[in-house]
Amino acid sequence: MRRVSIFGATGSIGQSTIDLIARDRDAFNVVALTGGQNIALLATDAIRLGADLAVTAQEALYSELKAALSGTGIEAAAGAAALAEAAARPADWVMSAIVGAAGLAPGMTALEQGSTLALANKESLVTAGPLLMRTAAVHGATVLPVDSEHSAVFQALVGEDMAAVERIVITASGGAFRDWPLEKLADATVEQASRHPNWDMGQRITIDSASMFNKAMEVIETHEYFGVAPEMIEVLVHPESLVHALVGFRDGALMAHLGVSDMRHAIGYALNWPDRDHLPVARLDLAQIGQLNFRAPDQARYPALRLARAVMARGGLSGAVFNAAKEQALDAFIEKRLKFIDMAGVVEDTLTRCEAEKGLIDAEMTLDNVARADQMARIRAAEIIAAAR
Repeated sequence: MRRVSIFGATGSIGQSTIDLIARDRDAFNVVALTGGQNIALLATDAIRLGADLAVTAQEALYSELKAALSGTGIEAAAGAAALAEAAARPADWVMSAIVGAAGLAPGMTALEQGSTLALANKESLVTAGPLLMRTAAVHGATVLPVDSEHSAVFQALVGEDMAAVERIVITASGGAFRDWPLEKLADATVEQASRHPNWDMGQRITIDSASMFNKAMEVIETHEYFGVAPEMIEVLVHPESLVHALVGFRDGALMAHLGVSDMRHAIGYALNWPDRDHLPVARLDLAQIGQLNFRAPDQARYPALRLARAVMARGGLSGAVFNAAKEQALDAFIEKRLKFIDMAGVVEDTLTRCEAEKGLIDAEMTLDNVARADQMARIRAAEIIAAAR
């Protein structure tokens, strides 16, 4: 039996992972599940899967989790130290689906155990890509991408020589405002930004889709994971969201990955890698779909893409600054303290201010220095937001 752990078990990625594992229960020994505030769901899934350990990141909810698991023999724990201890438990395969920068440290700990890390946490590669990949190499661990775009690129590259790759194209839905007149964006509301044209997702990722900050993060991820030059990475707006990525080769060929928008495909590929197994996802009927549309992203509509390229050019800890400033700007927009069109400006100004702080962005890439850059960026972004009101 394969030993597996799921970090971020109560989120959408974690739930899709649990769905797949529960369908083949005899093949897996579930070591640990972790979650946040949804204690009822965390406890229910831990019992259903027979996990050894369930951890909530919220220390104040320890008693609730312990009570929910009473009599089951499943260990309960809470807090950052408990997350670290769970990540250090031997596992063959670990899903990293904790949202935000908090997912970096547990993922790093899992790699230090030599585990295969299925990476759904964007922030790990954006804030500390070189450190993450180096840690995997040192400990003989494997990092498998779970973002649908990066899984698509990974699959298109099977059996290929990276030296033959000419370009990588990742697609974007374009978000809620892809067809809005530019002049209307100044009045865009939180409610409008939270309605995705293709599917239902959480509020934060839906707004990140509207601003294309999620795609900016994925551009940086592509650079860090596949080691390709920034100029080789392209973005296309693809409203149907069926082509997840394309890889172009030096002979002019384009290898495209198509599939329905179901994260169980990318998760299942990582779970079964290097093999493929049957997955409970819908099959495409291309005749019924009829046509696929693509267009270049409007740089004025999506300034986040330009900022991603600035981050890749700057290197160092600028990714940590970028991510932290983006999160602060998003919080301010959701709380109606900042306009939609002003989020990118906050991120750009934060990058400029942190660049001027000697020893911040240029510091050695360690977990402590990534955390320091993250903290400083949040302070500077908060100052910029307050001054703009």
